[in-house]
Amino acid sequence: MTIEVRSIRRWAACGAVAFALGSASFVASAQETIRAVMDSPLRMLDPVITTSHVTRNHAYMVFDTLLGMDINDKPAPQMADWTVSNDGLIYRFTLREGLKWHDGTPVTAADCVASLKRWAARDAGGQMLMDNTKSLTAADARTIELTLAKPFGHVLEMIAKPSGIAAFMMPARLASTAPDTALSEMVGSGPFRFVADEFQPGVKAVYAKFADYVPRKEAPSGTGGGKQVLVDRVEFVAMSDAQTAMNALLSGDIDFFEQVPTDLLPLLEGNEEIRHQALNALGYQTMGRMNFLLPPFDNPAIRRAALTAIGQADVLAAMVGNPDYYQTCSEMYGCGTALAEGEGKDDVMASGDQAKAKAMLDAAGYDGTPVTLLQATDVPVLTAQPVVVAEQLRKAGFNVQLLPMDWQSIVARRANQGPVDKGGWNFFITNWIVQEVWNPIVNPMLNGGGREKAWFGWPTDAEIDAMRAEYAAATDPAAQREIARRIHEHAMDTVSYVPLGQFRLVSAWSAGLDGVRPAQVPEFWGVSKRAP
Repeated sequence: MTIEVRSIRRWAACGAVAFALGSASFVASAQETIRAVMDSPLRMLDPVITTSHVTRNHAYMVFDTLLGMDINDKPAPQMADWTVSNDGLIYRFTLREGLKWHDGTPVTAADCVASLKRWAARDAGGQMLMDNTKSLTAADARTIELTLAKPFGHVLEMIAKPSGIAAFMMPARLASTAPDTALSEMVGSGPFRFVADEFQPGVKAVYAKFADYVPRKEAPSGTGGGKQVLVDRVEFVAMSDAQTAMNALLSGDIDFFEQVPTDLLPLLEGNEEIRHQALNALGYQTMGRMNFLLPPFDNPAIRRAALTAIGQADVLAAMVGNPDYYQTCSEMYGCGTALAEGEGKDDVMASGDQAKAKAMLDAAGYDGTPVTLLQATDVPVLTAQPVVVAEQLRKAGFNVQLLPMDWQSIVARRANQGPVDKGGWNFFITNWIVQEVWNPIVNPMLNGGGREKAWFGWPTDAEIDAMRAEYAAATDPAAQREIARRIHEHAMDTVSYVPLGQFRLVSAWSAGLDGVRPAQVPEFWGVSKRAP
């Protein structure tokens, strides 16, 4: 790219970027700072009370985990190494030396035990792990001992998994906070410190290198390996308009754009100053969740009618646009995963059948009860699906009311179990990385624990939980696959949720960043920034 073209782009983007970043962004800093636009503005900070991806991304900066998941999606050491007894019932995790909290106090096994218990109270996989656990104790200052009451072959996978709710470690004084109450402060042992006095909710979050962090000696791999910090600061800056974020990337005022809409990708072709790639090879599943507590979706026949009405192809075309980056996929565990039925399986949801759905709706006795469908307005990969789904449902005879709001407001509202006129809801749409849904234990939407334990939507389903427990106890892969198949069949029949297809998101970053690599979640350790 010539200097003249760069200058023109910088001039054209200047006004919009200045508004988004503020004039201070144009003042040269002596510190090496990576400025990143993430998938949505950050407002909620506690990673245990929400599964919001931007909160998870924030948490990986501040907190660390006992285990990570490497780039091949296998558990790997992080804060701790582990041993397993010959009978598979006792797991010992030994903390590596030199771990400190950001307040300077040493990390202890007791802190980690308290953290695991707080995490497990909210996470679907963690709940199952605790259901199979006889004891979880600190054997000494650096040893955590988990003893199973019965075989459970997914201990390491649950503690290592990168999302849903990841098992982040925090001091016991914070981990003692009730799991449905937000943390009062952000003190972790991760590679970055949260700079609380610079936090502007929904606008900017700042992370400073934690000088006392001692990384593992291995090369980084996914969330495992060494987390070596090579810059002074990372800033998450909010830009809800994708074009503004793209302009900021092209003009050099941000360094990393997590989710580039596919219609903007042509702006990057041939640009030697910008790199771009889908960093998570498996990608994402987009899905719809109904509220099982409220009419009309407290009726399974009406849920089935809605499932029949919805077609993935139209949803994905509106959402992603470029078919190179999406595929119809009716697999609740994601396509391309170990439990997927295979490429030959028909994608039964590729196109909806509104006429059939209308007949089903009439037979179910639908009385016109409104369906309040929450629509995110500030996250490009969440704005189109509600519009398409609403129209498909209307064609089938549903009375649908779209309720637009920003994503973080949806994140807060979806936790409300009350009626719609008291802040409740009937239907919302979200996205998961495939690693969050790829088996019956990890997948949060397959939890049938009702108001107390299930994920938002709160289905009460003892049958699916019994099958999930059966899956957890199985050790033979063939048996696991058969149980997973039965769970999938049951979940589709009861409409635990509505899979809307699979897609990949492209991230883009300045060529001045070295070390950006494929991973399950965005990572800023191991990344350096060259001077312009």
